[in-house]
Amino acid sequence: MSQIFDETGKRIPVTLIEAGPCYVTQIKQKQAVKEGRNGDGYEAIQLGFQALKDSKVKRPLKAKPYRRLKEFKGEIDIAKYKVGDKIDISSFNIGDKVSVSGISKGKGFAGMIKRWGASRKPTTHGAKHQTRAMGSVGCRFPQRVVRGRKMPGRLGAERVTVSNLKIVKIDKENNILAVKGAVPGRTGITVEVRG
Repeated sequence: MSQIFDETGKRIPVTLIEAGPCYVTQIKQKQAVKEGRNGDGYEAIQLGFQALKDSKVKRPLKAKPYRRLKEFKGEIDIAKYKVGDKIDISSFNIGDKVSVSGISKGKGFAGMIKRWGASRKPTTHGAKHQTRAMGSVGCRFPQRVVRGRKMPGRLGAERVTVSNLKIVKIDKENNILAVKGAVPGRTGITVEVRG
């Protein structure tokens, strides 16, 4: 994250995202095509990000290898693209609202208070050494812990989407988007930006 200042001098917290360039590596089609291969059964477009050097690849490949591959189904019209097309930052404009998806920070095993925002028990009336403990988990009927009960456990490290983030600045030379606010995940992870 960083910060920039607008014309009035107001500070805006931003997250800098390296957005591309991405290349179309494969187009999946529902029906079989004339080239002789079978249809994939669904329509999608596969994008590659961060091309690898040939020395990093252990076996020969037909297509150019990429560090990250991602498929997009449904919302993209595949007729507009062909293999090898470049998709870069030029499809975004300042002021656009985008959704950013990524894997959130993993925080390990967490208790009730940190994971679910539960309140503490009183520190008096015999509640010695149990102020952050969970309390009762079951009930008289059905004499078991009901499925879906909020309990301590692993926190974070799951896919999170933050919507309606405003694009504040675009650096076309370096392919960097400045998005107002925070995005999920730690520094350096790969995120998905949808316009």
